[in-house]
Amino acid sequence: MAHAKNHDYHILPPSINPFLGAVAAFVMLFGAVQWFADNGPWIFLIGLAGVLYVMFAWWSDVVHESQVGDHTPVVRIGLRYGFIMFVMSEIMFFAAWFWSFFKHAMYPMGPESPAVDGVWPPAGIETFDPFHLPLINTLILLCSGAAATWAHHALAHENNRRDLINGLGLAIVLGILFTFFQIYEYSHAAFGFSGNIYGANFFMATGFHGAHVLIGTIFLTVCLIRAMKGHFTPERHVGFEAAAWYWHFVDVVWLFLFAAIYIWGS
Repeated sequence: MAHAKNHDYHILPPSINPFLGAVAAFVMLFGAVQWFADNGPWIFLIGLAGVLYVMFAWWSDVVHESQVGDHTPVVRIGLRYGFIMFVMSEIMFFAAWFWSFFKHAMYPMGPESPAVDGVWPPAGIETFDPFHLPLINTLILLCSGAAATWAHHALAHENNRRDLINGLGLAIVLGILFTFFQIYEYSHAAFGFSGNIYGANFFMATGFHGAHVLIGTIFLTVCLIRAMKGHFTPERHVGFEAAAWYWHFVDVVWLFLFAAIYIWGS
């Protein structure tokens, strides 16, 4: 009884995952630099494999903790605050790309971009029509977000597992469709990544958003698998809450990208 737990906190057992994650991230970054220097992608891919393994192992531990009851109300609050801070860091990440785009759009003449010559978009750049495929993709992503909200409402307010699974499945399918349309759009771009500041900003901003859509789709897929296994209750579903928040963040970022880069930037 002297060692009995009499508090709401979860004391984590020792884990090698943080160390492995740091090493794998360093190898991936080092490999990316080597790849840019035309030394091949293999070091980068080894680091990426290590990062993916750590993500799987670490989050598997978190899922196990939730299933055995270690996620007390106090722990769930900490998990929510931690994820909110993560989303805030993501907001600042995308703010950098918006900053770069707006800077070059409003002040297109400068020593770092003399070829722009005071014109935005730069001469010779044929931009996308925002009201064709970009608008369709916007509607697809908004509908996907609505489906995720439907799934969350079904779980949290009705304990309706059928609608939870259906809503998640629909959100995932629409997320995949968005990604395919984004790839199709890239394949028909009349400008490239290199050689002009417009293309560099466009592909960095929308490309990183596309990566987040892919990550969010995987996030929702994991939640769907867990829901089909009987995980989550109306009172305890922090993992699904985090996935829904992340997906809505992806939605909002795309709305700003659509308005700023596709409409205003064209």
